[in-house]
Amino acid sequence: MIVVSNTTPLIGLASIGHFDLLWRLFGKIHIAQSVYGEVVIRGYERGGAKREVETADWMEIVSVKDRLAVDVLLDELDAGEAETIVLAKEVEADWVLMDEKKGRRKLKQLGLHTMGTLGILLRAKQSGLLLEIHSSVERLHRQGFSLGKTVIEGVLRQAGESL
Repeated sequence: MIVVSNTTPLIGLASIGHFDLLWRLFGKIHIAQSVYGEVVIRGYERGGAKREVETADWMEIVSVKDRLAVDVLLDELDAGEAETIVLAKEVEADWVLMDEKKGRRKLKQLGLHTMGTLGILLRAKQSGLLLEIHSSVERLHRQGFSLGKTVIEGVLRQAGESL
């Protein structure tokens, strides 16, 4: 399975102590050079994402080849999202981990499968890696992640949990 991740799921999972779920669920994760830059170089991180990404030997940092495609997407998206989408196309990703609405919309237009941070937590519970996700969702919310009540309720319902 080929998985490409954008910045937000990396930061989100690291901030609640579940960065390891990425390896446990997907194995190798590909990230674009700009995503690495956002987390490690420019330090747009909370909760240890910088350290986690720097030390994850199962994470592959990849330079995107089609710079023109990235430039076109920069009209609508930030550099991390644009490079993540182009990289996903280039490596023929099975899954793209992304939370941002605009980026997810573009991925769906391109026929690529998306999963956000809450979806990763749900998959971890369904796989038996987590006993419950309610406390993790609450911690994400306290960390400042924008999570709509309807989305939270839907994910918790799928997990067999309640608010």
